[in-house]
Amino acid sequence: MAFVTPSNSSCATLQIGKSVGNRIRANSRKSLVVMASTSVQSLDLVHVSKNIGIPVMVNGCTGKMGRAVLEAAISAGLEPVPVALGGAEDDGKILDIDGMQIEVQGTSQREDVLSSVFNDYPNLIVVDYTVPAAVNENAALYSKLGVPFVMGTTGGDRELLYKTVADSNVYAVISPQMGKQVVAFLAAMEIMAEQFPGAFSGYNLQVLESHQASKLDLSGTAKSVISCFQKLGVSFELDQVKQIRDPRLQVEMVGVPQEHLNGHAFHMYHLTSPDETVSFEFQHNVCGRSIYAEGTVDAILFLAKKVNSKAEKRIYDMIDVLREGNMR
Repeated sequence: MAFVTPSNSSCATLQIGKSVGNRIRANSRKSLVVMASTSVQSLDLVHVSKNIGIPVMVNGCTGKMGRAVLEAAISAGLEPVPVALGGAEDDGKILDIDGMQIEVQGTSQREDVLSSVFNDYPNLIVVDYTVPAAVNENAALYSKLGVPFVMGTTGGDRELLYKTVADSNVYAVISPQMGKQVVAFLAAMEIMAEQFPGAFSGYNLQVLESHQASKLDLSGTAKSVISCFQKLGVSFELDQVKQIRDPRLQVEMVGVPQEHLNGHAFHMYHLTSPDETVSFEFQHNVCGRSIYAEGTVDAILFLAKKVNSKAEKRIYDMIDVLREGNMR
């Protein structure tokens, strides 16, 4: 059974030592001036007064997702700090976003950098959008210093990730999927799997997922949905997922709009009965990164609230953020 190719309209479907500290303090004053100007010109003042003052460090901000989160954070009235962590290849880069300059530090002074920033901004929330290979090392650093963080990076050893955070008792939101509406879809799938186990026993499952070529790993969202189908009785292994990273195939076979080849997430799940007389289609297609950036900002606000209230629970996911409500 072939997949039904979506049309281009499918995007509408659910879809660092002392010297460093001194530099941070000097740059932060400049950043705050810019923030004040930006707030007056383009932000709802009531909204800004509610959210401003939460300092945010976005690690991996030289990437498209990290940059999108920074832009969303500024729009929401949050306060990006003027330094961030990145890979060795990013060391010394200066990122300019809406007139705000953020200096990226590489791997050599990571602990000193973060410790200095956390000392200057005790209410700091770190956001991680780096690479899968850095997930566990980064989480270990945040946990060691006790810095609350939002882990949006997929991949890594997830079991070790949760153990590291739990052992440190640091506050964190960990989710392979930050898009609120997609998370709601995942929640519905999990409820169905829990309440109707075996409902699709014997059915054949085909899974196709398409992401920009720079995405290195299998989608965490696809893994979660497949897990639900397995609980529903479907026999399927992750290596059976058809991953599309070729731009030509993404346009011709999947139906990804040309302008979104560098930033999209198309997921299609096709179930067929044993005798091929019944079929079900599940699909969620996303163009661009705004859905994830906005969800990440909600996760930041949620986590800051939990830290301030000294909540007993320390590790959260986007389902917790959704259940809390009061999202932007």
